[in-house]
Amino acid sequence: MKREKLEDYVRTIPDFPEEGVMFRDITTILQDPDGLEMAVEGLCKLVKDLDFDLVAGLESRGFIFGVPIALKLHKGFIPIRKKGKLPAETLSMKYDLEYGEAEIEIHKDAIKPGQKVIIVDDLIATGGTCQATCRMVEALGGKVEKICFVMELAGLKGREKLQGYDVASLITYPGK
Repeated sequence: MKREKLEDYVRTIPDFPEEGVMFRDITTILQDPDGLEMAVEGLCKLVKDLDFDLVAGLESRGFIFGVPIALKLHKGFIPIRKKGKLPAETLSMKYDLEYGEAEIEIHKDAIKPGQKVIIVDDLIATGGTCQATCRMVEALGGKVEKICFVMELAGLKGREKLQGYDVASLITYPGK
């Protein structure tokens, strides 16, 4: 049954992964063709009037949403991967997690100087992964035109790390 709003496809699981957290599960968007179409179409609308060359998607759910956008808008797709997953020469960037740090990579030849890039992911929480992605795009000479998310957890203040960028989300939840 087709629902009216994208939020209606999101399953909320209380107290996961820990007590007090309301986990927003996008697998229910993905498993319903109408929900998936609504998400991809919504993201495409966020960028339809932009001049850009490439779509960068963050592993792994950014791939799920970024590839159909790239295909639909006839753009190239760049995978942003966890360290050690890309076969050619890479540029890597570390970023902070709640407890520790992680590292992501991009192929050094993925972006040519001057190319305009949109970044796509399923969720913005603390913003660290996306901030590192922006830095890598810019280090390769690219320009971040827009950053798009399916969901935003506003209570984690991820937008603060992305100040100066055009950031948009299809769904915003006020909490964590």
